[in-house]
Amino acid sequence: MNHAMQLRRTNFVHKSQLAQGCVLSVWNWIKFFAPVAVLFAGLGIAQAATITVNNEAELRTAVDVANSSGGNTIILVSDGVYTLTDTLYINAPNVTLSGKSGNRANAIIQGDAMSANANVGNLLRVTGSGFKLNGLTLRRSGLHLIQIVGEANADSPEITDCVMQDAYEQMMKVSIDPGNLTISADYGLVENCLFEYTAGIGPQYYIGGIDAHGAKHWVIRNNTFLNIISPNTDFAEHAVHIWNGSADNLVEKNLIVNCDRGIGFGLGDRGNSGGVIRNNMIYHAANRGDFADVGIALENSPETSVYNNSIFMEHNYRSAIEYRFPGTTNVTITNNLTNKEITLRDGASGTISNNLTTASRDWFVNVSDGDLHLASSVSAVVDMGLVISDLTDDFDSQSRPQGAGFDIGADEYSSNLAPPKPPTNLHIVTD
Repeated sequence: MNHAMQLRRTNFVHKSQLAQGCVLSVWNWIKFFAPVAVLFAGLGIAQAATITVNNEAELRTAVDVANSSGGNTIILVSDGVYTLTDTLYINAPNVTLSGKSGNRANAIIQGDAMSANANVGNLLRVTGSGFKLNGLTLRRSGLHLIQIVGEANADSPEITDCVMQDAYEQMMKVSIDPGNLTISADYGLVENCLFEYTAGIGPQYYIGGIDAHGAKHWVIRNNTFLNIISPNTDFAEHAVHIWNGSADNLVEKNLIVNCDRGIGFGLGDRGNSGGVIRNNMIYHAANRGDFADVGIALENSPETSVYNNSIFMEHNYRSAIEYRFPGTTNVTITNNLTNKEITLRDGASGTISNNLTTASRDWFVNVSDGDLHLASSVSAVVDMGLVISDLTDDFDSQSRPQGAGFDIGADEYSSNLAPPKPPTNLHIVTD
């Protein structure tokens, strides 16, 4: 699609679909309705309540009320900065934390520091199923901004229209008990979120965007990842890393700019099974960090499909896509547009077809911003893709094909669309 990357990448308009009902202050809710909610919970009757909070103490109390009343609670967070004194523990099912105003930049939940010595490790630790986080900014933590606890079977979390900034470790962690991989956090959604290090570089190497262990049937879509860069010692973890017993996840339509590693399925002997990586745009500048690595990596990840991604790397690492190790079998890597090699390593196998690895900078709208939409009808790209049965649209959800055939890469070019405009609100550091 020959137009600007959608403002939803960083300015997605929150349209809440919260259940209708009386909106109360936390104190009035406790006084009048908490006993009733407990009674209904005891009778097995789900009664959703909506609580509005205006400061950190009210937020903490609302979470306590939601947990003690059996969940099914929507907590609306008014605009402001909520500096936590401890982790918020979400233990009950079907709890929602949502910004009240619809502007995620104005409702901020933060820790005391992005530091190993921070008093607050995780901002949110979720063990309840059906948790929803919407329209909020989470920033500054000693560990993770949010941990979804797979070992507690915290299924079906939804993280939408949020900003995640400046965690001392990975911004979002999906954990698992390594001794029991049968219990995990499954059927999650992460959509329309921004993950970034606002200084243009991370605080240490053990950082990442989404780090998911044992995750199954997740969708990670329409997110932006910026500046996940190690300052020293070793590579940062991927912008999106799905591994350690994970299976059948979809990662699509994400923008990844200046991150040491882009998308990884599996790592070493802690692999992944199945899943699809498609319609992503990944860019890395030449002067951004000393540990720049691969755009997409499959490691012991059998039956995985990687197709119609656009990757442009200006650092010295040789590969845009790698598939590695004997456990990586029956993978399909098709219709990808890159300026670097697609590399087989360490005994992997699969079907590699119809990829174009000689992309030129002038083919794209604005490489330096990661805008890898096609600037014109490049003959080697447009209508030159193979048909893939479940590929129906592109990075912008524009339908495919637009011409006589599918295009290679994440963007389906159309000359009938409006001229491109640069994206706004991207905090990209270039020097």
